[in-house]
Amino acid sequence: MNTLNIDYMLGLVPVLLGYLPLTLEMAAAGMVLGLALAAALAVVRVLRVPGLNALTLLFISFFRGTPLLVQLFLFYYGLPQLVSALTQINGITATILGLTLHFSAYMAESIRAAIVGVDRSQTEAALSVGMTNLQLMRRIVLPQATRVAVPTLMNYFIDMIKATSLAFTLGVTELMGATQKEAAGSFLYFEAFITVAIFYWVIVESLAWLQRRLETRLNKAYRR
Repeated sequence: MNTLNIDYMLGLVPVLLGYLPLTLEMAAAGMVLGLALAAALAVVRVLRVPGLNALTLLFISFFRGTPLLVQLFLFYYGLPQLVSALTQINGITATILGLTLHFSAYMAESIRAAIVGVDRSQTEAALSVGMTNLQLMRRIVLPQATRVAVPTLMNYFIDMIKATSLAFTLGVTELMGATQKEAAGSFLYFEAFITVAIFYWVIVESLAWLQRRLETRLNKAYRR
């Protein structure tokens, strides 16, 4: 029975650390852009804007109903055939675009549910004492909706970090892409992939810890 090559695994750590920033940058960019788009989609859904609401439902249905990998291939390989201006799109841009659109469809529904979930009696009471809609959203709806939505949104960010591992299929050398190259060169596939698995595990557990701290602070702030 072969034993694990621990020295190889330890030597792989600094190599993978060099590609960690790219992984986190793609996930962060996808999260920021996706959150902005998701908020807009959620508002359209809550207000049921004529015309836009139907398009929003179609958007959400498509990006929730198709695999992320298919969407990445569509953006990187498919769209450039239809739009010549997109022939220069690189793998990183295509990955960020895919993460943004894919996860915004999920986050939009979470944000919408958080807004709709605010007790209607509170909004009616706030309006009855003369609050404007802007004051209502800022003082009543958004604080409560944020407290409800943040844990779910953090989970999506964690999923987004793991989803960046698909970027190597577009030729992007991030954590997974670097691991694939190292494994192909050394033939130590198990050692290479268990090392990158531990990398993702540590990242996810660190974010989960931050999520728990954030939830605690939001709950304390809400009770004040």
